[in-house]
Amino acid sequence: MKQTIAEKILSKHASKDLKAGEIAIAKVDYCFGQDGTSSLIIESFKKLGTDKVFDNSGFSMFIDHSSPSPNIGVSTIHKLMREFAKKYSVTLFDIGRGICHQLMVETGALTCGDLVLGADSHSCTYGALNILSTGVGSTDLAITLASGKNWFRVPETIMIRVSGKLPIGVYSKDVILSIIRDITSKGANYKALEFCGDTIRRLSVDARFTMANMSVEMGAKCGIFEADKKVLGWVKARSKRKPYPVTADEGAVYQDVKEYNVEALTPQVSIPHEVDNVVPVSEVEGTRINEAFIGTCTNGRLEDLEIAAKILKNNKVHSDVKLIICPASRQVFLGAIKKGYVDTFVQAGAAVLGPGCGPCVGTHNGVPADDDNIISTANRNFKGRMGNPNANIFLANPATVSASAIEGKISDPRTFSRKLK
Repeated sequence: MKQTIAEKILSKHASKDLKAGEIAIAKVDYCFGQDGTSSLIIESFKKLGTDKVFDNSGFSMFIDHSSPSPNIGVSTIHKLMREFAKKYSVTLFDIGRGICHQLMVETGALTCGDLVLGADSHSCTYGALNILSTGVGSTDLAITLASGKNWFRVPETIMIRVSGKLPIGVYSKDVILSIIRDITSKGANYKALEFCGDTIRRLSVDARFTMANMSVEMGAKCGIFEADKKVLGWVKARSKRKPYPVTADEGAVYQDVKEYNVEALTPQVSIPHEVDNVVPVSEVEGTRINEAFIGTCTNGRLEDLEIAAKILKNNKVHSDVKLIICPASRQVFLGAIKKGYVDTFVQAGAAVLGPGCGPCVGTHNGVPADDDNIISTANRNFKGRMGNPNANIFLANPATVSASAIEGKISDPRTFSRKLK
């Protein structure tokens, strides 16, 4: 039977050949929760009547969404997580360590061919490492925590082939936004996306994380990349576990094949209040902004901060704009300090936060005022996403956000093209 990558990974973990549409129980290599979901995981786990986790090295918790705690209620949840971690000897990444999705890949917990569940919708990020990873509810995660298994419906797969060399000022964020515009926010519901093509091969692993991360914004179950030399090098440099690269069979059945050429692609902007409401930057250029945010599990990595630093160096943030920058992890933060990016940000007038989710989910840090326009490198812009339903969120690549912060209005980063070469 000819299989896609998703079919192969699920077949291996279910110990039987599977094809799209079938349902099976499969072993899970790793699972996790964060501070927005872990209290429900712990509560559900207790209701199962077990007092043992399936593998204390195969589960972790992260305090990242509200880090440090903004109020007493959240502090209570953080305390619960710390106590659970001590009781069951599981890993807890406490405040200041960073975002779960960045830590999951940079700490070496995962390897190619894994099956991973996270109680967070952007758990699909790890697909960049040739992993089938997806988000589930806290109850499902608790079941996996207790048993090491869960049930899966094998998703149909859409192949997404991307070709062409990216122009100056255009990045993987623009590629994925343009794909989301085409497929729409519900066009890939419960599907696996399989990314391939010469453009993908040219992208860094960091850039691929951005695309995998936003697969869920099309409704996809997961977004998976092949394990080429870049991926294998990334994994081998961080993980002691042996990688098991998975490739699709020639003749595998795909529900659809989408072809995209990026040679003429321009910087893209997702405008309020839907992620798939995407336009070229030229259509919204000049829109005033009040706040700019660079960070999140989508674009808070060192490569993203490098792009921002190139534009911000020897420039100043506009007097009407609050620029907030939040590294995705402690390792990223230290790297940015070493390379001088943090100094550049502070000199430009930005506020640099400790590693974590920062303003993304709107629990603290950078909550906008009514009618504020925010341009952000995040992955979602629905009403209330950053804590105020009366604000407007625009999504863009780090270069566009940086250029806009300087100009005080949405701006085409290609006007700074000499800095981007």
